[in-house]
Amino acid sequence: MKKAILIIVIILILLTIFQSYTTITTNKTETQGYTVISKETEFEVRYYPAAVIAKISSTSNSYKELGSYGFGKLATYIFGGNNQNKQIAMTSPVHMDIGDSVSTMAFVMPASMDKEDLPAPNNADIVIETTTPEYVAVIRFGGFASTERINEYKIRLQSILKSKGMTYQGNFRFLGYNPPYQLFGRRNEIIVSLNIESLSEYRI
Repeated sequence: MKKAILIIVIILILLTIFQSYTTITTNKTETQGYTVISKETEFEVRYYPAAVIAKISSTSNSYKELGSYGFGKLATYIFGGNNQNKQIAMTSPVHMDIGDSVSTMAFVMPASMDKEDLPAPNNADIVIETTTPEYVAVIRFGGFASTERINEYKIRLQSILKSKGMTYQGNFRFLGYNPPYQLFGRRNEIIVSLNIESLSEYRI
């Protein structure tokens, strides 16, 4: 009995050390830059400048399916699956736009790299493109993401924007900041692009 307890204690200690290391490593990962325009009680308004992304499309219509389909292919690209066998640093967050018929997943490229600097993907399904600058509304939640939780916070953000008379365009998108093996301190966000007329009170 004492031996079993000792083993459990050792496992818990090792797990705690591993999770602490994972959190530190994640905090050192380059995060896509943005400017906070306004920090409200339940949500934020941000400005995102243009960014270079590697994107893949899929017919998947759930968080799990899209993640399973897209992550490995995009990871292969940045880990050397390109015409230069070049490794590209991982950044956060991972972008997911989950639609009913077509969904996309994207990795943001390091801010120091222009589109012209990037090697061509070996996988022809991966597209390198530059995003359009945008103002967005953002709501954050912790823990592990799922299709159900993404929809829950999408509805919550919709309700907040409606109550404030703020209009938006395009799909609600998911941003994931943590590797799947990180158990604590997880960060997830739902964002949607705001129409410029909704920003008058922020003096944009």
